[in-house]
Amino acid sequence: MNAPAQTEFLARRVHAIKPSPSMAAKARVDELRAQGHDITDFTVGEPDMDTPAHIIQAGVRAMESGQTRYTATAGTRELLAAVQKKFKRENRLDYGLDQLVVGTGAKQLIFTALAATVQEGDEVIIPAPYWVSYPDMVLANDGAPVVVQCSEANGFKLTPRELERAITPRTKWLLLNTPSNPTGAIYTEAELRALIEVLNRHPHVWVLTDEIYEHLSYEDAAVSMANLDAGIAARTLTINGVSKAYAMTGWRVGYAGGPRLLVRAMVTLISQSTSCVNAIAQAAATEALNGDQRCVADAAAVFRARRDRIVALLNAIPGIRCPQPQGAFYVYPRVEGLLGKKTPEDLLLETDLDVAMYLLNDAKVAVMDGTSYGLSPYLRLSFATSLEQIEIGCARIAQACARLA
Repeated sequence: MNAPAQTEFLARRVHAIKPSPSMAAKARVDELRAQGHDITDFTVGEPDMDTPAHIIQAGVRAMESGQTRYTATAGTRELLAAVQKKFKRENRLDYGLDQLVVGTGAKQLIFTALAATVQEGDEVIIPAPYWVSYPDMVLANDGAPVVVQCSEANGFKLTPRELERAITPRTKWLLLNTPSNPTGAIYTEAELRALIEVLNRHPHVWVLTDEIYEHLSYEDAAVSMANLDAGIAARTLTINGVSKAYAMTGWRVGYAGGPRLLVRAMVTLISQSTSCVNAIAQAAATEALNGDQRCVADAAAVFRARRDRIVALLNAIPGIRCPQPQGAFYVYPRVEGLLGKKTPEDLLLETDLDVAMYLLNDAKVAVMDGTSYGLSPYLRLSFATSLEQIEIGCARIAQACARLA
């Protein structure tokens, strides 16, 4: 079979999307390290700490007691009950068990919700900066991402006026991430209520809230939109998971609550794709949600200290301005002051991608470019790494910037 025929064999949706930039960056870092380079990596979006011991032991007990078989597609009853209690305890959301579904990470649940609802021509509003996977997940399901750039002046958050202008008769979803990856922005209750006023004028628009960084909130607690308005709750899917709060990224457990019609459709799709989540991981996630929560607060305190340090170090570098994030474990510094400068190799830095590549090649510091997140000229740095690495990496960045002309 020749190459053109092979290309034509693939569905159009595959050509419409691109591989995750975050995963591509990780692969590049791994490649450079394999070549012997000492890389300071600020790209990784996962806690650098181990899963707490009591959660690991729950997984061990599950294996030892024979919990190694298929579970119900929506999740074990024990985990669904734990999710139900969590939503009620922390978010004031009262879901029936049949309004809940567990997936192999929050990412699968977002994708499945889109697959269950989006058809060709449907639009999904995505505030930018956004998590890199959102637009491609919409495209993979034949939808049209409607990206709304949210300025730093507004805290990188969608305003009611911007939302109103983005809505059309073809709008299916508003996809809201709070706290945000990559900016750490958190929508206040007042800001959410202002968006709800707009949404109440457009009852055909549903809301998907990605709250995976909920527990990494450093000033004010994150608020769930679904508990602020009964009408909005009836058309909101609230997505969360154990990956970030409990350092369980590799366990792959996310969960969601929402309208029964939507959850039922998602369960059907999951039954024909992954069947169910790993039974052992579900047992561990049940312990995470039901067990001692001190590990969550302890981790948040560690990340807060790292945030404060990386913000201070970056703001001390001429050409870089770093706003302080309210949540998550990322900073999103503006690097406009570096554009137009030349590297020691006489290469002109024209974009934030140029800056990111210069830092990788010259300073051996891996960062993400803001272009991948929909708003330039910025970089995204994860501070889910040690204070020592933050000190080393920022010193390298400062030295590299000093070499620019």
